[in-house]
Amino acid sequence: MKKMIPVLLVTFALASCNNNRNVPDVSAIPVNVTIERFDKAFFKLDSNNIVPGLIQLNRQFPYFTNDFVANILGAGFLSDTNKTAFIATRQFLTSYQPVNEYLQEKFDKLNGLEKELKRGFQFVKYYFPKYQLPPKVVSYIGPFDAPGVALTRYTLAIGLQLYGGKNFSFYQSEQGQQLYPAYISRRFEPAYIPVNCMKAISEDLFQDDSGNKPLIDQMIEKGKYWWLVNQFLPETADTLITGFTQKQSAWCKGNEGMIWNFFLQGDLYSIDPDYVKAYIGDAPNTQGMPDASPGNIGAWVGWQIVKKYTADHSEITPEQLMRTDARKIFQEAKYKPK
Repeated sequence: MKKMIPVLLVTFALASCNNNRNVPDVSAIPVNVTIERFDKAFFKLDSNNIVPGLIQLNRQFPYFTNDFVANILGAGFLSDTNKTAFIATRQFLTSYQPVNEYLQEKFDKLNGLEKELKRGFQFVKYYFPKYQLPPKVVSYIGPFDAPGVALTRYTLAIGLQLYGGKNFSFYQSEQGQQLYPAYISRRFEPAYIPVNCMKAISEDLFQDDSGNKPLIDQMIEKGKYWWLVNQFLPETADTLITGFTQKQSAWCKGNEGMIWNFFLQGDLYSIDPDYVKAYIGDAPNTQGMPDASPGNIGAWVGWQIVKKYTADHSEITPEQLMRTDARKIFQEAKYKPK
């Protein structure tokens, strides 16, 4: 079974940022996307007859039920001897019924999402024809600490519990805010699903092993992934990819030179985890910068460097770009914003 890849969420925006880009025509690439509603089938189980019901569910969804019970509920694989699996399933089924009722009303149909995923998958196949897309796409409702998107051996699984809308009561509760502070839960909207799915596929295509590298390398590596997601979803706004609000995005664009000067005055080559963490990763803002700044600004700068590099190397393919050493990109981009 593939490692399940949790995906951090990103923010919604209405306007496209790619109006000047030549987008390839992928409409003829054969891709079919049907989202299998595991969530609907699961919450139809009879809590008083959980054993036969779960066995039948496994027959209906043999490619996901064990992953759900073992990895999402954390109860181990289904077997006659694993009583914990049945007990945990029943407890989750009964306690999350109100959550299910709310989400089923919000996600009664997923036709629009299927169309968006189909287009994204077509771009994946256009750029990476040998890549094996997930055989199945399933929707599920899991515990609130389960991932919003996960890749398993057989599925791309979408956890609807993290797309209930920023005003969903659980996200606003004390427990919800402990799990997901407001700067994260404000992004829990259905519009994030396609980007999160493409992010999962990007990380499946190219493993990110930059965690122990200097800050500048990590900035550019993170920027490469944002750039790749943008190739898969070329009409998507910057804010949807970065997770920034409209105001944060505008602030970054209006202060790009100042932001870069800030990094030049610091230590671009630091490997100190605490120093790197200040600029890579989700946060309400960036320490040392105005409150209007977003967190994860290092990844944003890395993306700008990557865009400068690809503008000067228009012949480069996504695979070539992703395999290009971050330091080479940095040196050859000659990034000098005003």
